[in-house]
Amino acid sequence: MIWNDAQGHEAFTQGLRSSCGSPALALVTGASGGIGRAIALAFAQKGYGVALHYHTRREEAALTAEAIRAGGGRAEIFAADLTQEDQVEGLFSGIEAAWGPVDVLVNNAGTAWQGLLTDMSLAEWRQVLDTDLTSVFLCCRRALPGMIGRKEGCVINISSMWGQQGASCEAAYSAAKAGVIGLTKALAQEEGPSGVRVNCIAPGVIRTPMNGHLSADDLDALREETPLMRIGDPEDVARAAVFLAESPFITGQVLGVNGGFVL
Repeated sequence: MIWNDAQGHEAFTQGLRSSCGSPALALVTGASGGIGRAIALAFAQKGYGVALHYHTRREEAALTAEAIRAGGGRAEIFAADLTQEDQVEGLFSGIEAAWGPVDVLVNNAGTAWQGLLTDMSLAEWRQVLDTDLTSVFLCCRRALPGMIGRKEGCVINISSMWGQQGASCEAAYSAAKAGVIGLTKALAQEEGPSGVRVNCIAPGVIRTPMNGHLSADDLDALREETPLMRIGDPEDVARAAVFLAESPFITGQVLGVNGGFVL
């Protein structure tokens, strides 16, 4: 079902709040990937309407939306290059026209680049920083005014444990994800008086296509360095995202979902 008017969206919102105390509509960026898909499914299972963003991988996003709808949930897909200001505006405008305002924004879209910093071009550096950090800025800047006006809302930014401690041969990724952590803490202080919460998840090694370049030996070594002695699953991150969305007295925090890899 699509809500096309403010009254309908408000009824939907109030209905969800009365049943689970949660906002009604979640936007998950990068929902065509492993973690994004798991987060979208987890919010849908909690009764949220879910807007699934994708950039180029339409089929994967569409399959996730179909799975949500097959389970009785509400989901639609929306395309945008989140490094482009006009496309971010188009994304939010499209969601608002269909459903109303975004209550929970999950900034999950990202990319990685492996190699020595001395071998990295300026264009490659900018691509990583724009995809992993500038996109978070643009989406937050677009979502926050409405949340501030309503005196409620939640932003969850997906960083990385490498943003906490840095990773060899992933300097740009580490820098961008550290920036996401800093942005999270600053926005939590800015928006707290308006009732808007901003938190961050820093996943460890998660079994996703982004880590598909790792060999079996690499994964075994990382597993042995992890106190819980396993590689994480996307669902581990998804559970953390729902927890932060439904925890009204938590803001400005970085929740490590890494099995103890970073303590």
